[in-house]
Amino acid sequence: MKLGRTGAFWTAAIVLALVLWSSGAPSVLYPIYAQQWELSPVVVTTVFATYQLALLVVLPVFGSLSDQFGRRLVMTWGVTLLAASAIVFAFAPHVSFLFLGRALQGAGSGLAMSAATASLVENNTTGNPRFASSLATIATAVGLTFALVLSGVFAQFLPMPLFWSYIVLLALTVGAVIALVLTRDDRPAYTRPWRPQALRLAPGLRLSFSIATLSVSLAYCVGAIFLSLGAQMIEQFTQTSDTAVVGLLLGCSSAAIGVTALLLSRVTPHVAVWTGTFLTVASLALMASAAAFGSITLFLCWCVMGGVAYSFAFTGGLGVINHTAPVHSRGAALSLLYLVAYALQAATVIGIGAFATAGTLRTAVGAAAIVLTGLCIALLVLTTVDARRASPPVSIHA
Repeated sequence: MKLGRTGAFWTAAIVLALVLWSSGAPSVLYPIYAQQWELSPVVVTTVFATYQLALLVVLPVFGSLSDQFGRRLVMTWGVTLLAASAIVFAFAPHVSFLFLGRALQGAGSGLAMSAATASLVENNTTGNPRFASSLATIATAVGLTFALVLSGVFAQFLPMPLFWSYIVLLALTVGAVIALVLTRDDRPAYTRPWRPQALRLAPGLRLSFSIATLSVSLAYCVGAIFLSLGAQMIEQFTQTSDTAVVGLLLGCSSAAIGVTALLLSRVTPHVAVWTGTFLTVASLALMASAAAFGSITLFLCWCVMGGVAYSFAFTGGLGVINHTAPVHSRGAALSLLYLVAYALQAATVIGIGAFATAGTLRTAVGAAAIVLTGLCIALLVLTTVDARRASPPVSIHA
């Protein structure tokens, strides 16, 4: 039995969900790792950033693979690496295994993410071209929410708190590979022999690409703070050691991402980018306030507002690039977008970790808020330039 276009569409959504499930699975557990192995904040954030650093290796070399070999095959390779990472994490005896697990996650995500995103666009049968971008956001939010909540619940109520979340992930990746095998072969009919090549943009895409990439990067950078240090921030500033509560708080953020994305299929990409930028500034203010006052209510507001901002910024950014990139180079364009976004995300989390290790976590959070607000201003300038360029000239007749 083979799955048709609809089956391929929903299978790609499942793959995207698993990419974020894999990425978020260790997030609630980082304080446990830090306590068990006496890890400093910079070590924790460097473990987190190993994922992004692996992507920086994979995406430039293999980012266009799905344009050459088809989306299905490349997604299968990526999900297989995610399965391997789950095994490494489940049986990790010391911190070096965390670095290896994150590297496998990054490599798998680098292969699977752009291929799955392109597959959503190409197998979309709804008649609404923006639905694919919205579903990409919803799928990632669902995967991340389950990862955060289940990791926290398992760690709080089950023996071997660092084991069960990864076993669930392993089972899901096996199911995803089976679903991919059942989808149709989507390899291009005529291809040249593949060789590694630099990722390039099609002519005329620079401004649109810059807007899309910066919008997605903002979402990723704020999301990285949630996933790398969010659990430690909540525990340290609110004196909450219940991992189930921490997982639920962080899960509220990813749930807000998904709920908001349900409403975005009819919002134009540029409006989503504008809205996401302003909401990101508001969420950064809430983040700094939550760290300053140690209020669990402010943390909840930060999680929800940050999730809503992420949804607008990420969906808007993907919508801009999906609308403008030609189909024959869409995989490469998306890979280049993810490459830049993950580079900025890695720099953000490593910088915050180093700042927190040298000083305090509270001052590191404040510094991050200032820097990311500067990126928001840059994005607003670019979108204003693009809007003026797209506006027809006004003619004045005597």
